[in-house]
Amino acid sequence: MYLDVNGHSTYCYTGGKPFDAAKPTVVFIHGVLNDHSVWILQSRYLAHHGWNVLAVDLPGHCKSAGDAPSTVEEAADFVAALLAAAGVQRAALIGHSWGSLIALEAASRLKERVSHLVLVGIAYPMKVSPALLEAALNEPMKALTMINVFSRSTLAAPPSALGPGTWVYGASMALGRRVLASNTQVNVFHRGFKACDSYANGDKSITQITCPVLFLLGTQDQMTQARAAQPLVEKARASGKTVQVASLPVGHHQMTEAPEETLFAMRDFLKTR
Repeated sequence: MYLDVNGHSTYCYTGGKPFDAAKPTVVFIHGVLNDHSVWILQSRYLAHHGWNVLAVDLPGHCKSAGDAPSTVEEAADFVAALLAAAGVQRAALIGHSWGSLIALEAASRLKERVSHLVLVGIAYPMKVSPALLEAALNEPMKALTMINVFSRSTLAAPPSALGPGTWVYGASMALGRRVLASNTQVNVFHRGFKACDSYANGDKSITQITCPVLFLLGTQDQMTQARAAQPLVEKARASGKTVQVASLPVGHHQMTEAPEETLFAMRDFLKTR
Protein backbone atom coordinates (compact mmCIF):
# COMPACT_ATOMS: atom_id res chain seq x y z
CA MET A 1 0.00 0.00 0.00
CA TYR A 2 1.20 3.49 -0.84
CA LEU A 3 0.41 6.58 1.25
CA ASP A 4 1.19 10.23 0.63
CA VAL A 5 3.35 11.29 3.57
CA ASN A 6 4.76 14.81 3.61
CA GLY A 7 4.13 15.03 -0.12
CA HIS A 8 6.03 11.84 -0.95
CA SER A 9 4.90 8.35 -1.93
CA THR A 10 5.51 6.03 1.04
CA TYR A 11 5.28 2.25 0.89
CA CYS A 12 3.78 0.23 3.72
CA TYR A 13 3.43 -3.54 3.63
CA THR A 14 0.11 -4.54 5.18
CA GLY A 15 0.84 -8.23 5.74
CA GLY A 16 -1.37 -9.47 2.94
CA LYS A 17 -4.56 -7.99 4.39
CA PRO A 18 -6.45 -4.83 3.32
CA PHE A 19 -5.70 -1.81 5.47
CA ASP A 20 -8.50 -0.95 7.89
CA ALA A 21 -7.84 2.05 10.13
CA ALA A 22 -10.61 0.92 12.47
CA LYS A 23 -8.55 -2.09 13.62
CA PRO A 24 -5.82 -1.88 16.26
CA THR A 25 -2.68 -0.93 14.37
CA VAL A 26 0.98 -1.84 14.65
CA VAL A 27 3.76 0.03 12.83
CA PHE A 28 7.01 -1.82 12.09
CA ILE A 29 10.15 0.32 11.66
CA HIS A 30 13.28 -1.23 10.13
CA GLY A 31 16.94 -0.54 10.84
CA VAL A 32 19.89 0.69 8.79
CA LEU A 33 20.14 -0.76 5.27
CA ASN A 34 16.94 -2.76 5.76
CA ASP A 35 13.38 -2.38 4.53
CA HIS A 36 9.89 -3.67 5.38
CA SER A 37 10.80 -7.22 4.36
CA VAL A 38 12.78 -7.92 7.55
CA TRP A 39 9.42 -8.14 9.36
CA ILE A 40 7.83 -10.59 6.93
CA LEU A 41 6.85 -13.33 9.40
CA GLN A 42 5.84 -11.03 12.24
CA SER A 43 3.86 -8.62 10.06
CA ARG A 44 1.97 -11.37 8.21
CA TYR A 45 1.05 -13.17 11.43
CA LEU A 46 -0.32 -10.06 13.12
CA ALA A 47 -2.19 -9.01 9.97
CA HIS A 48 -3.93 -12.38 9.94
CA HIS A 49 -4.73 -12.25 13.66
CA GLY A 50 -6.73 -9.07 14.03
CA TRP A 51 -4.11 -6.36 13.64
CA ASN A 52 -3.79 -3.61 11.09
CA VAL A 53 -0.15 -3.67 9.91
CA LEU A 54 2.00 -0.90 8.48
CA ALA A 55 5.51 -2.25 7.85
CA VAL A 56 7.07 0.85 6.36
CA ASP A 57 9.98 1.55 4.05
CA LEU A 58 11.53 4.67 5.57
CA PRO A 59 11.83 7.68 3.23
CA GLY A 60 14.57 7.31 0.64
CA HIS A 61 14.64 3.53 1.12
CA CYS A 62 13.53 1.06 -1.56
CA LYS A 63 9.87 1.73 -2.42
CA SER A 64 9.49 5.00 -0.48
CA ALA A 65 10.33 8.38 -1.95
CA GLY A 66 11.51 11.46 -0.08
CA ASP A 67 14.73 12.41 1.63
CA ALA A 68 16.24 9.69 3.83
CA PRO A 69 16.17 10.83 7.50
CA SER A 70 19.50 12.13 8.74
CA THR A 71 18.55 12.04 12.43
CA VAL A 72 16.40 9.93 14.72
CA GLU A 73 14.30 13.01 15.40
CA GLU A 74 13.55 13.51 11.68
CA ALA A 75 12.50 9.89 11.40
CA ALA A 76 10.26 10.23 14.47
CA ASP A 77 8.53 13.19 12.82
CA PHE A 78 7.98 10.97 9.79
CA VAL A 79 6.29 8.30 11.95
CA ALA A 80 3.86 10.90 13.29
CA ALA A 81 3.14 12.07 9.74
CA LEU A 82 2.65 8.45 8.64
CA LEU A 83 -0.03 7.88 11.28
CA ALA A 84 -1.79 11.07 10.21
CA ALA A 85 -1.68 10.06 6.54
CA ALA A 86 -3.10 6.63 7.37
CA GLY A 87 -5.86 8.09 9.55
CA VAL A 88 -4.63 6.14 12.58
CA GLN A 89 -5.23 7.76 15.96
CA ARG A 90 -3.41 5.16 18.07
CA ALA A 91 -0.85 2.50 17.23
CA ALA A 92 1.76 0.15 18.65
CA LEU A 93 5.31 0.88 17.49
CA ILE A 94 7.86 -1.88 16.89
CA GLY A 95 11.39 -0.90 15.87
CA HIS A 96 14.64 -2.78 15.25
CA SER A 97 18.10 -1.30 15.86
CA TRP A 98 17.99 2.23 14.35
CA GLY A 99 14.24 1.67 14.10
CA SER A 100 14.10 1.05 17.85
CA LEU A 101 15.56 4.51 18.50
CA ILE A 102 13.03 5.99 16.05
CA ALA A 103 10.17 4.16 17.77
CA LEU A 104 11.37 5.33 21.19
CA GLU A 105 11.63 8.96 20.11
CA ALA A 106 8.27 8.84 18.34
CA ALA A 107 6.57 7.27 21.38
CA SER A 108 7.95 9.99 23.64
CA ARG A 109 6.41 12.62 21.38
CA LEU A 110 3.11 10.93 20.59
CA LYS A 111 2.42 10.01 24.23
CA GLU A 112 -1.03 8.34 24.58
CA ARG A 113 -1.29 7.84 20.83
CA VAL A 114 1.15 4.93 21.22
CA SER A 115 -0.43 1.85 22.83
CA HIS A 116 2.67 -0.38 23.05
CA LEU A 117 6.38 0.04 22.35
CA VAL A 118 8.66 -2.83 21.30
CA LEU A 119 12.39 -2.13 21.13
CA VAL A 120 14.24 -4.91 19.27
CA GLY A 121 18.03 -4.93 19.45
CA ILE A 122 18.22 -1.54 21.13
CA ALA A 123 21.24 0.02 22.82
CA TYR A 124 21.69 3.49 24.19
CA PRO A 125 23.79 5.30 23.38
CA MET A 126 23.98 3.46 20.06
CA LYS A 127 27.53 4.45 19.20
CA VAL A 128 29.05 3.26 15.92
CA SER A 129 32.80 2.72 15.71
CA PRO A 130 34.70 5.33 13.65
CA ALA A 131 36.11 2.52 11.49
CA LEU A 132 32.62 1.27 10.63
CA LEU A 133 31.34 4.79 9.96
CA GLU A 134 34.28 5.42 7.63
CA ALA A 135 33.80 2.13 5.84
CA ALA A 136 30.05 2.74 5.40
CA LEU A 137 30.91 6.05 3.75
CA ASN A 138 33.87 5.07 1.57
CA GLU A 139 33.82 1.26 1.29
CA PRO A 140 30.15 0.29 1.76
CA MET A 141 30.57 -3.30 0.54
CA LYS A 142 33.33 -3.85 3.10
CA ALA A 143 31.13 -2.35 5.81
CA LEU A 144 28.17 -4.46 4.69
CA THR A 145 30.27 -7.60 5.07
CA MET A 146 31.41 -6.48 8.51
CA ILE A 147 27.94 -5.87 9.89
CA ASN A 148 26.57 -9.12 8.50
CA VAL A 149 29.32 -11.02 10.28
CA PHE A 150 28.82 -9.08 13.52
CA SER A 151 25.00 -9.29 13.37
CA ARG A 152 24.60 -13.06 13.14
CA SER A 153 24.99 -15.90 15.59
CA THR A 154 24.18 -18.47 12.89
CA LEU A 155 24.36 -18.72 9.12
CA ALA A 156 21.43 -21.14 8.86
CA ALA A 157 17.93 -19.85 9.61
CA PRO A 158 15.14 -21.94 11.14
CA PRO A 159 12.65 -23.11 8.48
CA SER A 160 10.02 -20.59 9.58
CA ALA A 161 12.25 -17.55 9.01
CA LEU A 162 12.35 -17.03 5.24
CA GLY A 163 11.73 -20.60 4.11
CA PRO A 164 13.60 -23.92 4.27
CA GLY A 165 17.22 -23.70 3.16
CA THR A 166 17.48 -19.93 3.53
CA TRP A 167 21.08 -18.70 3.70
CA VAL A 168 20.71 -15.93 6.28
CA TYR A 169 24.07 -14.30 5.55
CA GLY A 170 23.59 -14.33 1.78
CA ALA A 171 20.02 -13.06 2.00
CA SER A 172 21.08 -10.20 4.27
CA MET A 173 23.96 -9.24 1.99
CA ALA A 174 21.57 -9.15 -0.98
CA LEU A 175 19.06 -7.03 0.94
CA GLY A 176 21.77 -4.57 1.98
CA ARG A 177 23.00 -4.18 -1.59
CA ARG A 178 19.45 -3.64 -2.80
CA VAL A 179 18.65 -1.00 -0.17
CA LEU A 180 21.91 0.86 -0.80
CA ALA A 181 21.31 0.85 -4.57
CA SER A 182 17.72 2.07 -4.15
CA ASN A 183 18.92 5.61 -3.36
CA THR A 184 21.39 7.09 -5.84
CA GLN A 185 21.34 10.53 -4.22
CA VAL A 186 22.31 9.65 -0.65
CA ASN A 187 24.40 6.95 1.01
CA VAL A 188 21.65 5.65 3.28
CA PHE A 189 24.12 3.27 4.93
CA HIS A 190 26.34 6.02 6.32
CA ARG A 191 23.43 8.38 6.96
CA GLY A 192 21.59 5.81 9.05
CA PHE A 193 24.67 4.88 11.07
CA LYS A 194 25.44 8.54 11.67
CA ALA A 195 21.88 9.08 12.93
CA CYS A 196 22.31 6.20 15.41
CA ASP A 197 25.68 7.47 16.56
CA SER A 198 24.44 11.03 17.03
CA TYR A 199 21.19 10.34 18.91
CA ALA A 200 21.40 11.80 22.42
CA ASN A 201 17.79 11.95 23.62
CA GLY A 202 17.22 8.37 24.77
CA ASP A 203 17.49 9.01 28.52
CA LYS A 204 14.82 11.67 28.34
CA SER A 205 12.58 9.86 25.85
CA ILE A 206 12.30 6.65 27.88
CA THR A 207 10.89 8.63 30.82
CA GLN A 208 8.34 10.42 28.61
CA ILE A 209 6.63 7.41 27.06
CA THR A 210 3.21 6.59 28.51
CA CYS A 211 2.78 3.00 27.28
CA PRO A 212 4.10 -0.44 28.23
CA VAL A 213 7.50 -1.25 26.71
CA LEU A 214 9.11 -4.55 25.68
CA PHE A 215 12.87 -4.81 25.31
CA LEU A 216 13.61 -7.72 22.95
CA LEU A 217 17.34 -8.40 23.14
CA GLY A 218 19.85 -10.90 21.76
CA THR A 219 22.28 -12.32 24.28
CA GLN A 220 24.84 -12.92 21.47
CA ASP A 221 24.28 -9.55 19.81
CA GLN A 222 27.63 -7.97 18.88
CA MET A 223 26.13 -4.90 17.18
CA THR A 224 23.98 -3.67 20.08
CA GLN A 225 24.99 -5.70 23.10
CA ALA A 226 22.18 -6.57 25.49
CA ARG A 227 23.97 -4.96 28.42
CA ALA A 228 23.90 -1.63 26.57
CA ALA A 229 20.10 -1.60 26.87
CA GLN A 230 20.12 -1.98 30.64
CA PRO A 231 20.34 1.76 31.48
CA LEU A 232 17.14 2.31 29.48
CA VAL A 233 15.47 -0.67 31.14
CA GLU A 234 16.35 0.71 34.57
CA LYS A 235 15.20 4.24 33.74
CA ALA A 236 11.89 2.93 32.39
CA ARG A 237 11.30 0.92 35.56
CA ALA A 238 12.36 3.79 37.82
CA SER A 239 9.86 6.09 36.12
CA GLY A 240 7.01 3.66 36.77
CA LYS A 241 6.60 2.20 33.30
CA THR A 242 5.30 -1.30 32.65
CA VAL A 243 8.46 -3.03 31.44
CA GLN A 244 9.06 -6.48 29.99
CA VAL A 245 12.44 -7.87 28.90
CA ALA A 246 12.78 -10.87 26.58
CA SER A 247 16.31 -12.20 26.04
CA LEU A 248 16.90 -14.61 23.17
CA PRO A 249 20.12 -16.61 22.58
CA VAL A 250 20.76 -15.02 19.17
CA GLY A 251 22.51 -12.10 17.52
CA HIS A 252 21.28 -8.75 16.21
CA HIS A 253 18.63 -10.01 13.75
CA GLN A 254 16.15 -11.66 16.07
CA MET A 255 13.48 -11.61 13.36
CA THR A 256 15.27 -14.25 11.26
CA GLU A 257 17.46 -16.00 13.84
CA ALA A 258 14.62 -16.61 16.30
CA PRO A 259 11.54 -15.77 14.20
CA GLU A 260 8.91 -17.63 16.18
CA GLU A 261 10.26 -16.67 19.59
CA THR A 262 10.43 -13.04 18.48
CA LEU A 263 6.90 -13.17 17.10
CA PHE A 264 5.42 -14.82 20.18
CA ALA A 265 7.11 -12.33 22.52
CA MET A 266 5.57 -9.51 20.48
CA ARG A 267 2.18 -11.20 20.24
CA ASP A 268 1.93 -11.82 23.97
CA PHE A 269 3.18 -8.33 24.84
CA LEU A 270 0.60 -6.71 22.58
CA LYS A 271 -2.07 -8.22 24.81
CA THR A 272 -0.81 -6.05 27.69
CA ARG A 273 -3.43 -3.55 28.79
